[in-house]
Amino acid sequence: MKCLACGAITPQGKFCSQCGRGFHARKCEGCGEEFLGGELYCTACGIKLGGRKEPTPGGLSSQPRRSIVWGFVGVGMVGIILLLAWPVYGPDEAASPERAPSPLTTGASSVDLSSMTPREAADRLFNRVMAAVEQDDSTEVVQFLPMAIRAYELAEPLDLDGNFHLAVLRMEGARTQEGLSAAEDILAADPNHLLGLGVAADALLALGDTARAQVYYSRWLEVYDDEIARELPEYLTHALMLPNMEARAKAQIN
Repeated sequence: MKCLACGAITPQGKFCSQCGRGFHARKCEGCGEEFLGGELYCTACGIKLGGRKEPTPGGLSSQPRRSIVWGFVGVGMVGIILLLAWPVYGPDEAASPERAPSPLTTGASSVDLSSMTPREAADRLFNRVMAAVEQDDSTEVVQFLPMAIRAYELAEPLDLDGNFHLAVLRMEGARTQEGLSAAEDILAADPNHLLGLGVAADALLALGDTARAQVYYSRWLEVYDDEIARELPEYLTHALMLPNMEARAKAQIN
């Protein structure tokens, strides 16, 4: 036998007669093939002896393969999100024959998603949810309400009208305390704001704080004329909500 350590030719045996290297047989971890020398790779299966099989030329290690798999998963999730959002942002919504436009909605019914700011996207979702509420479409409310709330939270800081939208959506989602918080943000900036007073009063009433709710309802009625004279844009936009607020205020005070 030829010793792989020193190259000496040695009679058949267990050890080299020149350097003493052992010729003990060892097995390939992959296929069980036995070897007597110092081979680095198994000639039967190609696995590296004493280690894992090396990648083939041009192949991918396990880590890059995992990265590619997760990359496809990420692309898939983006696709799902866009698919869910498509009924809101898609170009065919205005052409839907079975749904009349809600008087609460404003703006164009077809908007290019890439052209919208976060606030514009949030307002579009708000309009979609409120139209569904008005038409008792609970399926659509459940689908789009969480998206709308999250959209406004991502668009913060909000102006008074944005906080009103967020407060209404949270109330619709039975997140009453959070709805009250958004309404009180309005009142912190404008204490007599009709929309802030109305939602705050409704939230307090739902939370069982009737005394504080009546304070807000009473103030709503007291400042109504002066506030309407201000002609704030949000009063004009949500003019159809004001009569209902007035009715609830009068019912609680009287």
